[in-house]
Amino acid sequence: MVDAATLLTVLVAALASLFMAWAIGAGSSGSTPFAPAVGANAISVMRAGFLVGLLGFAGAVLQGANVSEAVGRELISGVTLSGEAATVGLLTAATLVAIGVFTGYPIATAFTVTGAIVGVGLALGGAPAWAKYAEIATLWVLTPFIGGGIAYGTARLLRAEGVPERYTVPVLAGLIGALLANIEFVLLGPPGGSRSVARSVSVALGSPAIGEVAVGAIGATVAFALLVMLAVGRDMERDADGAQRRFLLVLGGLVAFSAGGSQVGLAIGPLLPLLDPFDLSVTAVLVGGGIGLLAGSWTGAPRMIKAIAQDYSSLGPRRSIAALIPSFAIAQAAVLFGIPVSFNEIIVSAVVGAGYAAGGGGVSKAKMGYTVLAWIGSLVLSIVLGYGIFTLVFSVL
Repeated sequence: MVDAATLLTVLVAALASLFMAWAIGAGSSGSTPFAPAVGANAISVMRAGFLVGLLGFAGAVLQGANVSEAVGRELISGVTLSGEAATVGLLTAATLVAIGVFTGYPIATAFTVTGAIVGVGLALGGAPAWAKYAEIATLWVLTPFIGGGIAYGTARLLRAEGVPERYTVPVLAGLIGALLANIEFVLLGPPGGSRSVARSVSVALGSPAIGEVAVGAIGATVAFALLVMLAVGRDMERDADGAQRRFLLVLGGLVAFSAGGSQVGLAIGPLLPLLDPFDLSVTAVLVGGGIGLLAGSWTGAPRMIKAIAQDYSSLGPRRSIAALIPSFAIAQAAVLFGIPVSFNEIIVSAVVGAGYAAGGGGVSKAKMGYTVLAWIGSLVLSIVLGYGIFTLVFSVL
């Protein structure tokens, strides 16, 4: 039986989580996925905000479990987050993200949430989870180089005069199809697990395996990639410019879906230890977080979409495609391994890499400098504030 005080603490923490989900929807997951498409004039700002909310909600429900578990249970060792700690951590992070939304600077949500939860966890008496920190730091440090580098190379390829776009765009679409076939979904997996389309086909066919690799999964991946490549190739033959815009919008949708799967964990992860006595399914909690993301996307995302689409780099359809391809891949890798990652860092790095493929592409170096400082500052500040505020609250209580 849960007492009234515990129930009240959980309700307050849930409201803080909802505020965090709104801030993420308005800032990171709500603004970044379609920003390159908006910058390329493939979709309007308001329509982008509407679509990204729906797709982010779907991603949150279908793919949000891994990152949620990591944020809620793996950022600190030796202690379990209390209701007070979760509330202080979430409110601290959400306030910093909200400040970024209203000032036009994309604060990295993964930095603020991770820092705040680590801060309150240390104040609670926990020990640093160094192994998890190493995983997180590796992805955070490599993201600008990998994402920006792939975006730069892809943009250069699409601009190359000797390589016709009627070949390069379908091939790139085929690569995305291969990745899509191997994304894991909760609905396809066994109870408590997830499974990809390719793996599901392999299981259904009862195909043999070579070591850890299922032959049927490889075949399904190749078949799906070829189908996507042929479909986009035919579309390119009919209307090359229109096909590029449609491919760009599909990429934006995939990134929006991935954003929901990654970012919802930043909002609801700290709640999971508190909800253990209530025997709630993770899916039910993910639905609540997804609603918060959707609300943030619909009410606050347009301002940040404009900031990323226009202030960082002037991108056309080719460079926007180049920016979204690595963004989708990195986001799905983070979801798979349960690593909290900032979509602002992913998208901004890719946008800048694609912009430099055209000799700078309107990239604002001053804006980028301020943004990097904001990322680093938000991480340090969130740790300090999380630790300090919780210590103060605990001493008063």
